[in-house]
Amino acid sequence: MTRGDTDIQSGRNALLEVVDDLIRKRGPVDVSMTDLAAAADMSTSVLSRYFEHKEALLEAVAERFFAEKVAIMVEVTESDLPVEDKMYQYFARRYLAMVQQFEREPDVLRSYLEIGQQYFEVVRGYIDLGDHYLSLIVAEAMEQGYFEGLSIDEAVSLINQMVQCYTNPDALFYIGTRKLKVEKLERVIATIFRGLGAATSPTQLRAPHMKIVS
Repeated sequence: MTRGDTDIQSGRNALLEVVDDLIRKRGPVDVSMTDLAAAADMSTSVLSRYFEHKEALLEAVAERFFAEKVAIMVEVTESDLPVEDKMYQYFARRYLAMVQQFEREPDVLRSYLEIGQQYFEVVRGYIDLGDHYLSLIVAEAMEQGYFEGLSIDEAVSLINQMVQCYTNPDALFYIGTRKLKVEKLERVIATIFRGLGAATSPTQLRAPHMKIVS
């Protein structure tokens, strides 16, 4: 990386701190390029040296927000852990990082979540990235005989539904950390590995006296 590249990256990091401060003060209010330039005491033309347009700024904000979780996904999937432990760590470590954000500054987290909903197309890439890394773990599990009869995509979809409350930050606000314990997540993962497969159909799982009603 050249000196110029280093200076640009340093400037971007400083501007992202300004964005964070604006969100802290104003809540989930859309931060325009003009707002950011004014808060950073620079012209919009100088700001464009660091972020060419609003989309580039939003992408950088999202990258910063998800950086710790992406690092966890990479580290866990590249580890030598047994595959069941690997899947547990994959979800548990990201969940605990999310809990730290929530307990440290719940209002700031909520603001980022609302901004993410406004610009979901920017966030979508990180959701897809999560599915990519989960599919690597699922493929490894399948090589060991788990999830028989399912495709990787089917298994990933089912697993995501089963652990959704541990991956959705909104759950922290309406369920709370007292009920969302990682010990429960450990049992959920164990159940997934022992019961998830095409051979176990919904009909087999449903109690005889239960009926689906419209």
